[in-house]
Amino acid sequence: MPEAKGGGPALRYTKDGAIAWIAADNPARMNALTASMWQAIPDAISAATSDSGVRVVVLRGAGDKAFSAGADISEFENARTGDAAKVYDALNDAAFNALIDCPKPTIAMIHGFCLGGGLGLALCCDMRIADETSQFAIPAVKLGIGYNARWVRPILAAVPMARAKELLFTGRRFRSADAEAMGLVSQLVPKAELEATVRALALEIAENAPLSVAAAKRVIDEISRHPENPDTEALDAAVGACFASQDYAEGRRAFLEKRKPVFTGK
Repeated sequence: MPEAKGGGPALRYTKDGAIAWIAADNPARMNALTASMWQAIPDAISAATSDSGVRVVVLRGAGDKAFSAGADISEFENARTGDAAKVYDALNDAAFNALIDCPKPTIAMIHGFCLGGGLGLALCCDMRIADETSQFAIPAVKLGIGYNARWVRPILAAVPMARAKELLFTGRRFRSADAEAMGLVSQLVPKAELEATVRALALEIAENAPLSVAAAKRVIDEISRHPENPDTEALDAAVGACFASQDYAEGRRAFLEKRKPVFTGK
């Protein structure tokens, strides 16, 4: 996916070694997501997925004041009324599903405000690392918006039912420590250490065998989504592919030779 040009609101895609960085860039509105930015998310995920050199995807906001304040409310009068609301919801749904279905590990790097649809996107990531100044909320009830049932699943995957209800019933803003305690955040770090912490985690994951990482993600996601009837045949195939891979042979040799393995994803 080519990086967006110009200085207006945009979703920026950049690649740095094994890491794909996807940034919401709309600083004038605390990185609020416009319709065009929502629409760009599936393409960005597709670009990262199809690039064999990308091992980890990191979602962030431009600058250091906000991950994202959610959907751009200035568009709601025209884009989120009547039949147009269904079209807008479909853009949201496609963006959330692209993140949820991404076969590569995803990390939300959260700084400052993480609100509404911004929090929804973060919850679709595998891990959420936040700085200690971050704040979280889903204020749909304060805007008279019905929160789409499809978007509740990622919330319930992260927090207990009572906490999900508190989040959606009150629209209250939670500070970082409370967000970590309820499960919205995987790890809290000082603001100055956020990017370095996320980068170190991404690189640690990137050094491991890609097929093994992908199999682990698929197994965890499938069992958590379908606990009573997981597709064990597909999961067994994913695990079996690891044992049949060149990377497995490389891992064995590296262990015997007491050196660091070099995995290729094959």
